[in-house]
Amino acid sequence: MYRPLAIAITAALVSSAATAADAPDYSLTVYSAAQPGQLSTANLANYGANLPGYALIRDARRMVLQPGVGELRFSDVAKRIDPTTVAFESLSDPAGTRVMEQNYQYDLVDNAKLLDRYIGQTISVTQVHGDKSEQVSGKLLSASGGLILQRDTGEVLTLGNYSNIQFPALPGGLISKPTLVWKVASKNGGAQDTRVSYQTQGVTWWSDYNVTMREQGGNCSMDLAAWVTLVNQSGGSYPNAQLKLVAGEVNRAPSAAPQAAGIMMKAARAEMDAASAGFSESTLSEYHLYTLGRRTDLPDNSTKQLELFPAVHDVACRKQLVFTAAPQPWNYWWSGPIQDQGYAATNQGSVGSYLEFDNKEANRLGMPLPAGRVRVNQANQSDGALEFVGEDVIKHTPRNETLRIKLGNAFDIVGERKQTGFHIDTSAKTIDESFEISVRNRKKEAATVIVREYLYRWSNWEITAKNHAFNKRDAQTVDFPLDLPADSEGKITYTVHYTW
Repeated sequence: MYRPLAIAITAALVSSAATAADAPDYSLTVYSAAQPGQLSTANLANYGANLPGYALIRDARRMVLQPGVGELRFSDVAKRIDPTTVAFESLSDPAGTRVMEQNYQYDLVDNAKLLDRYIGQTISVTQVHGDKSEQVSGKLLSASGGLILQRDTGEVLTLGNYSNIQFPALPGGLISKPTLVWKVASKNGGAQDTRVSYQTQGVTWWSDYNVTMREQGGNCSMDLAAWVTLVNQSGGSYPNAQLKLVAGEVNRAPSAAPQAAGIMMKAARAEMDAASAGFSESTLSEYHLYTLGRRTDLPDNSTKQLELFPAVHDVACRKQLVFTAAPQPWNYWWSGPIQDQGYAATNQGSVGSYLEFDNKEANRLGMPLPAGRVRVNQANQSDGALEFVGEDVIKHTPRNETLRIKLGNAFDIVGERKQTGFHIDTSAKTIDESFEISVRNRKKEAATVIVREYLYRWSNWEITAKNHAFNKRDAQTVDFPLDLPADSEGKITYTVHYTW
């Protein structure tokens, strides 16, 4: 539905292009390039055009067009608009209405520009002396470091302090809002539904996830809530707007943005009450589109939080402790094997605490999760109050994937790793290396620790001896599960054989 809006028209050309329009019907699609945790919420006001994101604005209005060619001034645009992306179209008469020329005027009025334009012209300045004020008029000679006026008598005054300046009129070329000026040709004229589309900087969004974790009897469950934070510093306000969010890495050419009119987006709206409808998810090319099922206001210089989806309860999860002392291989394809016997021969390790859960329908989830920060809380045993136990960030995660959140490092589990044997045969092109990994559990209860070993010397390897079974995690990683009773120590020993 289109509602009439007032638009300023000039008669500089043969005939006017439009005579009236109604309130805008806004639709926004917001794209984000923000990395999880990248933006400081305490300093959002300082980002402006540097916000890592942008928005596609669609502004639908009903206008009454006169037949012929005329000039249309359209000032309801964001200050951070990309004018190369603007598209004006008549939805009622697309074949008979077109824009012949477009100019973008952004020389906005301010005190300095007004004073500069009035050099050599007469202005009036108000000075305050105690409880009295005096009006001083004269030709403005200079506005640098104060005002210099010349009266009609030739007397020259310097004014360092003043309370008000009166200018006879707004100089030509200065405007109060960024303005698009179109030369419009309308064959048929009359009342038409129109739409203006453009891209603007200064808009972004990101996701935040809140997890409440529960552990009991070796079982783990959690509740998951998701929120969207939406920031608008575009220099434009969008009341009662339709809102869509795009999750995914959309490529943009460095020299010019794609034309807004060529982007067509469709999303199924949830069949919910309009006052409470949340986001519905659908695919858009290789990305995911989240459409808010109700309209919302997005004022300029505002930060808004919206529920991404209703909280999900009793999601099955896994708590995992991982001991790591081996260096991760920085490159799987070296120029040659690492033959230095002392490389990572002895290391103190750390035990990372992780929370894992499956993003599957069978686990009450099964939805694409946009990149964001995940904060985990857990009830303490003394009074049941929720306490913060760690946070991590996730990338854009499709359905049916496993998410792994690092909570921190375990306090009561320690260990070390030391080399116990090393033999290299360069003629046979082999290395045999042995390790002993000691892990101590100082908790008052039993714990299962995954001892994670990275096989970093070369890509071809085989474990030829071991005292515990292991699981091959990937091409360079093996996991040894180690069950440790309360206040006990466990050891892993193994030998790896490299060939090249």
